[in-house]
Formats: sequence, structure tokens, C-alpha cells
Amino acid sequence: MIKLHNSLSRKKEIFKPITEGIVKMYACGPTVYDYAHIGNFRTYIMEDVLRRILKYNDLSVLYVQNITDVGHLVGDGDTGEDKMEKGAKAAGKTAWEIAKFFTEEYLKDSHKLNILDPNVSARATDHIADQIAMVKKLEELGFAYKISDGIYFDTSKSKNYGEIAQLDKEGLREGARVEKNPEKRNETDFALWKFSPKDKKRQMEWNSPWGVGFPGWHIECSAMSTKYLGETFDVHAGGVDLLPVHHTNEIAQNEAVFGHKTINYWVHGAFLLVNGGRMGKSLGNAYTLVDLEKRGFDPLVFRYFVFSASYRQPLNFTWQAMEGASRSYENIIQKISDILEEPLTVDKNYLAIEYVNKFKELINNDMALPEALSILWEIIKDKAVPNKIKINTIANFDEVLGLSLIEKAVTKKGEGFNIPEEVIALSKERELARSNKDWKKSDEIRKKIIDMGFEIKDTDAGTKVSLIK
Repeated sequence: MIKLHNSLSRKKEIFKPITEGIVKMYACGPTVYDYAHIGNFRTYIMEDVLRRILKYNDLSVLYVQNITDVGHLVGDGDTGEDKMEKGAKAAGKTAWEIAKFFTEEYLKDSHKLNILDPNVSARATDHIADQIAMVKKLEELGFAYKISDGIYFDTSKSKNYGEIAQLDKEGLREGARVEKNPEKRNETDFALWKFSPKDKKRQMEWNSPWGVGFPGWHIECSAMSTKYLGETFDVHAGGVDLLPVHHTNEIAQNEAVFGHKTINYWVHGAFLLVNGGRMGKSLGNAYTLVDLEKRGFDPLVFRYFVFSASYRQPLNFTWQAMEGASRSYENIIQKISDILEEPLTVDKNYLAIEYVNKFKELINNDMALPEALSILWEIIKDKAVPNKIKINTIANFDEVLGLSLIEKAVTKKGEGFNIPEEVIALSKERELARSNKDWKKSDEIRKKIIDMGFEIKDTDAGTKVSLIK
């Protein structure tokens, strides 16, 4: 039984998917005008762990994440520059170029953190037609109106506007930092489609029934989530900063179009603080994964650090805390390395069921990861558990934790450690694929071997497999 804290009800609820055995999940991804910072990645790790927990419970997960590459203005209101256009000017490149570059950088950093790729990575610029269609529908239903700078959503027509934020409209105005627009019917109304400025041409703009322009930020998530997951789906996740404005507006759009609640569970991750205060580019503390690597930290140390607090509680980042997390993570790897036996075999039939049940109970209780980590430490220290069972149970836990525990321990053990039978079998399978000139399959197997912590080289003497140093 999985329990999740639902932001909509402000309560922990038993999770029941709409379709038995299947979960449809959407998460807000990056705005790709700059590098994602570690505060962003705290949220993305939370989303990844939630997905892993669902899979751990034998649920099939269809996971969609958006890439915002247009329409996100500098403020939460509907004035100011588009972040993509602003980033392009600062970099001296086109908006399309920086979108491509920072999307690739985001994916590289995600992979370093063992964040699984979504089933669908939906870019806003690939779904302009879907967004226009949704705005047209809102217009037909009487929820949209036109003013001089765009098409706006009329929040007075939305029955439960602001319910998820549990704020009155005055509170929502303050939270949104919206500049007053005398043409808007209500101060909480928001842009669905913005018109391009008449005195200059934007890099990203499209024709629409209302004129040349670009979509509002909120409409992209409504259009893309429902396109891939249907008009009702199970989970929507994101950072708590998105709750008062972006997610409030998503709900308003969805329910206006479909006439009913469209998302059953809203899961929000809390802020990452820096030295007890807020993180911000202007403060010079919006650290990236590259900043951590320059200080000598393995990216997975940050993933481990994130697990030191509940995802719903603010977590304070300091370099001292990272050093502590690094020592703790390395200590785990060393202890696992010490109990590795030759040959290494990972077999799900050899598990310490009592420990697995404890671990599962905790992760299923609203992702209680600090407590789940304590179970990992318990089994590592438990001398009554045979090493083979201990290693297989740790590998089982790591399906959720994503800390590469066994792979790192094997690497630490050194070159003298035997190559696992599974890797040898994959190597032979790859050789067969190569002999059949099936280069696609050969490349796929090579990637699997690398992901398991081994490198493979084709030499005149044959294929050689060794640990990645």
C-alpha cells in the first residue's frame, strides 16, 4: 500500500491508480535558458524516486516530463521578457541554439544523477498546435478573452480557482508578483497566448487564429500532459514554488476544458536552501552540478545528500554538509566492497525478506527516504545475514535509491575482482550481434555493460571487458 501526501487535500492519502496496475505521471521539467541548478535537481530527484517507488511496487509507469523552451516570462506575471529570448541575447546565440544546448546539458546532468529518462520528453515548441487548439477550446467555452497584448483566461469563470494553493485571490496576487494590467478583467487572469511586439520580431513566434505570437507558460503543461496521458491521470509532480501560480493555472485550464477534475494526486517537493537562506543567481549561490564536480564531489553524493531529509521539508545545502554526505556515501561503498564475494551474482531469489519488507514499508509511506537509508545501514552491519543475500538485498534497495551502490563497490574492489557472469553473458551476446552486423543491438548492449560499471574494448585478440577506472 502506497501513501502519498496530496497537495490538493493537504493530507496523506492511500494511492489508488485510475487503471489497475498502471500509473500515468506528469512532472514539470526545466526551462532551458540556463543550466539547471541543484535546487531544481532536488525536485527532479524526488520525481525520479517517486517513479522508481511506483515501479518497485510492480506498477507500470507512463512518465511524461516537459521541457519549457518558450513562453516562460522572467516574472510569474504576464509581462517582461521571455527567459529563452533573454538567455539568447546574453549568450549571443539564437533562442533555438540555447534551447538545444541547455536541454542536452540538463540530460547529461540527469544521467550523472541516475535520473531515469522519461517515457516522453515533451518540448513546448514541438506542441504549439496542441496549445493553440486548447486555447481555441477555452475561447469557445467562454473562458478566454482578448486584450491588446494577448488572449487571457478569465479566472472569475473558474469555480475552484486557487483551491490547491488554499489562498484567496488577494494572496494569489501577492504570490504571483503580477504587475497590474488595466485591460485584464481580474488581476489573477493569466495569458494563454501572447502577441509578438509590433516594433520587433521575436526569435520564437508562430501564426495563430489571433495573430502572430507565442504560448503562455501555463498552457504548455495542460496541453502536453493531457495529450499523452488523457483528460484524467494519476500524478502531477513538481516543486512547491510552482503551486501558487503555475499549477493553480494548470488546474483552472484543465477543468475548464474537460469539465471535471483531471489530476488525482499532486506531489510537491520543498525548497533547497543554501546556508539557511534562499538560492538565487543574484546571490551567486545557484550552484550547478558542475560546481559540485569542480569541488571534487561525485554527483551521486548530492543524490545521497538529498535523501537526508523528507522531500516535503526544506533542506539546507552547505559545503560542510556535502563533505559529510561524501564521507557517509564513501563509507557505504567501502563496506559493500568489503563484503563482495567472487563471483558476483545478483539474483532476486536471494533477499533478506525482513529487511525488504521494512524498506518497502518506509518508501511506501510518502517516500520516507531518511528512514529507508537507516535500513540500508542496518543490513550492511548485520553480521547474521550472509554476504550473498546482503548484496542482493542492497541491489534491490538500489532500484529505488539509484545510488549505483553495487557498481561503485565493484569498482572500488579493483581489477582483481572477477567480471560478473551477467556482464560476460552480455559481452558474448554483443559479439554475436557484431558477427551478424547488427550494429544497433551491439551498441545497446555496450551501453548496458557501461551502465553496469564496465568498459568493453574490441582488440585484435578479441573483446576485452574491464572495470571502469
